[in-house]
Formats: sequence, C-alpha cells, structure tokens
Amino acid sequence: MAIVECRAIRKVYGALEVMRDFDLKVDDHEFVVFLGPSGCGKSTMLRMIAGLEEISGGELLIGGARMNDRDPGDRGIAMVFQNYALYPHMSVRENITFGLERSGVGKAAIDDRLAPVVEALGLGVYLARKPAELSGGQQQRVAIARAMIKTPEVFLFDEPLSNLDAKLRGSLRVEIARLHRDLKTTSIYVTHDQLEAMTLADRIVLMKDGRIEQMGTPEEIYQAPATVFAAGFIGTPNMNFLQLQLTEEWLGDNLVKFAAPAGIRQGEVTVGVRPGSFRVSEEAQGFRGTVERNEFHGETRLISLKNERHEINISVPAHIRPAIGEVLGVEVASSDIHVFDPGTGLRLN
Repeated sequence: MAIVECRAIRKVYGALEVMRDFDLKVDDHEFVVFLGPSGCGKSTMLRMIAGLEEISGGELLIGGARMNDRDPGDRGIAMVFQNYALYPHMSVRENITFGLERSGVGKAAIDDRLAPVVEALGLGVYLARKPAELSGGQQQRVAIARAMIKTPEVFLFDEPLSNLDAKLRGSLRVEIARLHRDLKTTSIYVTHDQLEAMTLADRIVLMKDGRIEQMGTPEEIYQAPATVFAAGFIGTPNMNFLQLQLTEEWLGDNLVKFAAPAGIRQGEVTVGVRPGSFRVSEEAQGFRGTVERNEFHGETRLISLKNERHEINISVPAHIRPAIGEVLGVEVASSDIHVFDPGTGLRLN
C-alpha cells in the first residue's frame, strides 16, 4: 500500500516560513495534483516528499513508514522533472536503464523490465538515438520511462510538461493519464496549469502562500469554490467578480439586479459569475452594458460589457456577433451565482 501522509509538515528557510501545517493523505493508486501560482510552495512540498528538501517540522509517511530522515533512494519513489535531466552522451536505452544497472540488476532482468516500458511509451524506434536527436516530447517520454522502469511505489511529477508546446502537452497529458490507469501507481503531480490539473487529477490540492486553500475533485472545486482565490484561479475564462448589496430577494445596485440565492445574510457581498453562465436577452435587465471587446474563440466569443460602474466578460456562442459600442442585456440564474464574504473571501452559499 503506497499511501502518502503529510502530517503538519513545515518548511523554514532561516526566519522565513514557506510551508506551514501541511496536512494531506494521498490514497493508494490515487492521482493528486498540487496546483497553484508560482511561489505557493507546491514544488517545495514535492521535493520534501522526494527527499530533495529537508523537512523542518511534521512527519512524512509512505506506506506507513516514517520518511523524514531517509535518503531519496530509500523512499520507493521515482521523480520526473521539468527539465528532462538526460545524459547527453548516452543512448535512449542507456538513459532508461542506467539506474537499474547502477543498482546491480542483471541484464536479463533489465531487458524484461525494459520491453513493456518502451512499448507503453512508443520508444522502441528511438533506443539507439542520443537525446539531442529527439524532440522535446520524445525526451520527456524517455524521462518518464526512466522513472517507470524502477517500478516505484510513488510517482512524483514536477511540472513535466511546462517546457513543451501546447500540442505536445495535450498528447503527453493523455499518455500520462493512460499510464496511471495501467500502472495503478500512487502519483503526485505539480503544475500551475489548471487544464492539466482538471484533466489528470482524481483530486486537486489548490495551494496558496504555503498552505492548502482547497482540496477536492476537479468538479467540486469548479462548481463550489471555497474562496474568492479558488474561484478566480480555477476556470477559463476567469470568473467575474462584482461588489453588490444583498437584500432578501436581490443582489445588485442601481446598475445590476440579479435574483439572490437563498439562505445568505444581507449586506455587502462579493458576487462571482462565470462568463458562460450569462444569457443574452433583449429584455434582460440583470446587467446592461456596452460591448467593449469581442474576441472570436472558435465555437464561442468572449465579449466584454461595461456600464458606468462595472465590467464583466461573457462567453456566448460564436454566431452572436454584437458590434463594438452596441448595448447588450444579460441575465444569470441564482443557481449559477457564487457569493463570498468580502472581508474573509470565504464562500457564503
């Protein structure tokens, strides 16, 4: 059982505390993604799990055994880095098998373990090549193969796709998801790319300033963000935020009027609405604004509407083609409105 447990983990550099009270349990065979902006602590946490950073406080357990003071090679983990870290003078085959050879594994056993890894990643025709003869995507597949062949209990991925172009990121994302399903290995994946997180994760750990902001499935965090930060970080295009007054029935001011979700105290609130939740209507009085920007996104358009006090973005089908300067009215269902406390940023509905 490759369960990873982080119990009140802390990381301190001198007087600077960058990670505090990090509590997390990653279940056997689970794929967990650490997501967050640069500097939030996600790579630092991954490196502490790997044994590449010292743990300042708390306990790290893998498979029930305490790992705080164990060397990286004794933790049953394999790590795939952002930079491929391949030996340029070695062939693809030599790069993949080097770790096993250093560990004294026999040639026959290496060959037995190499074949399925090479087949899974489509590297058979490249075994004799040097890294310089490969594309970026092929090099990253070699790095993944080098980790896979160790048959680790836990896979760690530190932004492995960030150096690749969008098309390669998409294809390798599919391969990583397939490999996880086939290998059933506990995996922890670090990224700042929400699309990677949403498509790969069984569970997302959204991080901010060295702590966990929210944990949940991609659907849970998207549909019910716990804070303004989570709501603004997850989702493309970004969520709209408006400062409005809440009465018993309405959210609004003299320029905005939305039906209020039930069960929220009255007063000033932060209202979040995703661009795709708005509906354009000639009679709509919820929000009326002048078209400031009209971006064609293929099947949809992202339109910016502005009135005297507020500006929002709406996502509409591409056949809707308002002119710049045209006035549009939009409405939104109360079930699609997210309400937050303007002081704490916590969700209220």
